[in-house]
Amino acid sequence: MSARISLQARIDDYLAERRRLGFHLRSRDTFLAGFARFVASRHHRGSLTVELMTDWVRQGKCGRGSPGTWARRLARLRHFIRYLKQFEPDTEVPDELIFGPEPSRVAPHIYHEEEIVELLAAARKLGPRGSLRPATFETLFGLMASTGLRVSEAIHLRDADVDLKRGMLIVRQTKFAKSRQLPVHPSTVAALTRYRQQRARYVPTTADIPFLISSRGRRLGQPLGERQAHRVFNGLRDSLGWVNRGAHDAPRLHDLRHTFAVRRMMLWHADGTDIDQMMLALSTYMGHAEIFYTYWYLTAVPELMALAGGKFERFADLVGDGDE
Repeated sequence: MSARISLQARIDDYLAERRRLGFHLRSRDTFLAGFARFVASRHHRGSLTVELMTDWVRQGKCGRGSPGTWARRLARLRHFIRYLKQFEPDTEVPDELIFGPEPSRVAPHIYHEEEIVELLAAARKLGPRGSLRPATFETLFGLMASTGLRVSEAIHLRDADVDLKRGMLIVRQTKFAKSRQLPVHPSTVAALTRYRQQRARYVPTTADIPFLISSRGRRLGQPLGERQAHRVFNGLRDSLGWVNRGAHDAPRLHDLRHTFAVRRMMLWHADGTDIDQMMLALSTYMGHAEIFYTYWYLTAVPELMALAGGKFERFADLVGDGDE
């Protein structure tokens, strides 16, 4: 490293530049600061080396990580190292495959419409009888399926964030520190209206009250817990006996979000809409930090891979016809 500019100063400049480009990097601050502390603890002088970087990567999770974990950490570090090299030309850039390929996301379970209907019906039968609990979980699962919200986003909605007159949700400071407004379908507005009316029988409505509330004992009126939401979903899923069509151990609550995205793309395709033209809109609606997270569906989900394959075959036929 340059004797005049510290590693932490380079990190600060890198993060500032990324933020000017619109990226929100809260976790990256801590991540790269940890690397700077490690370099300082080694009393390292001169250009950064691959050996130094891989030693730090292996220390993640107290040294008990796996090659997959190390590959992920290295991939995050390489973004900064490539930036640094333009100012410190002797900086070594580690090969991205030192620890093998970075583990990729695996195919989700894409729900059939009848499975979502079954899930909502099962939620309505939850106990205890006469409580708000069945309506709360039916609304949570239906909201995720109809909007693609993350479960954390759904349970952190405040009543003031649900504007039923305009048919709009305000999702505040979510996974990537972004807030966004989501228009919702009239049928979703009707379901949310019913839930708000039911909730009013148990707790008074205020702007700051969670939209989806816990209804058990002293937690009445408090936000739902995310672990509780997963636990209830898993219990209903197991009772329904679905056949798993994803690459995870079983269908997941989060797969409702994936299903929303995939169904939206399939509807566009059926309508003859140019999917590539709509991907930025879908990425923004979903709250993805990078558009490639949205394009991932085209290569990871069998239903969309089939659509892409059909488009390629038609393209190949047109090219072949032109050569004759």
